[in-house]
Amino acid sequence: MLLFKDINGSPVDPVSHTIGVIKNYPYVEIHIGTDSQNINKQSRYTTVIAYKLGSRGVHYILSKNNINIIRDMWTRLWKEAEMSVDTAEWLTRKVSVKVEIDMDYNGDEKFKSYKLISAAKGWANSLGYKVNVKPNNQIATRAADYHCR
Repeated sequence: MLLFKDINGSPVDPVSHTIGVIKNYPYVEIHIGTDSQNINKQSRYTTVIAYKLGSRGVHYILSKNNINIIRDMWTRLWKEAEMSVDTAEWLTRKVSVKVEIDMDYNGDEKFKSYKLISAAKGWANSLGYKVNVKPNNQIATRAADYHCR
């Protein structure tokens, strides 16, 4: 499993953290999303578990990973879906919680990522997850984008 940290860089156990958030905010919405950027000779992936605390804002933890560069855009974007789904599957096995997956793919046909929506969303939906794509409800991927740069 990925190593998660808070925004200050301190290690966080996602399971105990999630249980604590649910205890304090039983109405919490949990979103998982991943974004990537190619930087120099590496592809940087940032996965975020975001906790939407009703009208009290959003709190999140994140995991950053650098791997050898993936130049093919489709492969790099598909890995984002894989990392989000893997994280959601892992977390929901450990904690009985409902999560949504935010995918950083654009619902507008003029964007290249549009072509991945059908397969990626279909896969996540088949596992029981609600999926959000741009421009809808991008809580986790906005934070992932911010920390990926």
